[in-house]
Amino acid sequence: MEYSFSELEELININSYTKNKAGVDKNGEIVRIKLESLGYVTTVFEREHIGNHLWFKSPKKEGEKILLLGHLDTVFPPGTFEYFREDEEWIYGPGVCDMKGGIMVMIEALRRQKELFNVDIFLVSDEETGSDDSSELTFNIAKEYDYCLVFEAAGKNGEVVTQRKGIGTFEIEIKGKAAHAGNCFKDGIDANQEAAHKILALSHLSDPDNGTTVNVGKIEGGIGANTISPMATLLFETRFTSASERDRVLASMTEITNTSFIPGTTATLGGRLQRDVMEERPEQLAFLERIKQWTGIKLPVEHRGGGSDANIAASAGTVTLDGFGPYGDGDHTIHERASKKSFIQRIELTTSLLKGFMQESKKEA
Repeated sequence: MEYSFSELEELININSYTKNKAGVDKNGEIVRIKLESLGYVTTVFEREHIGNHLWFKSPKKEGEKILLLGHLDTVFPPGTFEYFREDEEWIYGPGVCDMKGGIMVMIEALRRQKELFNVDIFLVSDEETGSDDSSELTFNIAKEYDYCLVFEAAGKNGEVVTQRKGIGTFEIEIKGKAAHAGNCFKDGIDANQEAAHKILALSHLSDPDNGTTVNVGKIEGGIGANTISPMATLLFETRFTSASERDRVLASMTEITNTSFIPGTTATLGGRLQRDVMEERPEQLAFLERIKQWTGIKLPVEHRGGGSDANIAASAGTVTLDGFGPYGDGDHTIHERASKKSFIQRIELTTSLLKGFMQESKKEA
């Protein structure tokens, strides 16, 4: 199969850093033109400070519906990594695998269908910063579909992703009482000392053998060496691979926040779960068997520690598989690249998958 990467090059050469609204929207408009030429109708969710989210809807028939999910943004600010190049085996540039390459796999596979129905696309603009704005929208849209395919990068051997860790970012603000460290030491209530106790307690929640981590990544507190600290702040992240571990960590975080290791200190907990855990489910494996019938390919599977919007779709109860983009490496670095061979394989796979899905959906209707 011959394939020109010129369309991908056009997208790569437009900076789409999450905070670069103009660039993200320009990429979105290019994608919109391509999909509307195939008969899609676009719903635009306009945003003031970030790029617009785009929902592309195909004609509907009775039967199952599938959502193709992706994101328009990348991680590189303007002027840091803005070029496209290729050699015999690889294409290079920001987003070639994460995930402008995945978007072009979607588009090319859709172009190869004789008829399009019950296959919709949702592209968000803030995935790389945690989907804070789009997560609720993705959750509500995903609920309308039976299945969701996410076009993050494939595994090295063509694996798709059936499980991803959940992730949450939280902050504990601690209040104590300032006092002169020399003259009035006993009058102070040390928020920094309270923070030290809480850091140790939080770190003990980690259980790497079960895939659970709690990392206090940033600490702030105090005024100066001669003052008992009146305040401290802990910023931390937790990741987990099961709902039971999620519940254990969240309950323990609340308990640690509400426990005053240093009498007189108070603390408040803020933050949220950005993406709930995506656990492997029998329904995913059953769908993979259907994909094997349509494509003739038994797709290998893998579990990943990082989160994606697949977590959100899965938490909506939609049968979700991730990793339908091309294989690549170096993502989130200036060495990002994607395999040409994998890119073509993913187009052919997705083409057959969608054709089989729609044919079977039509028969069932």
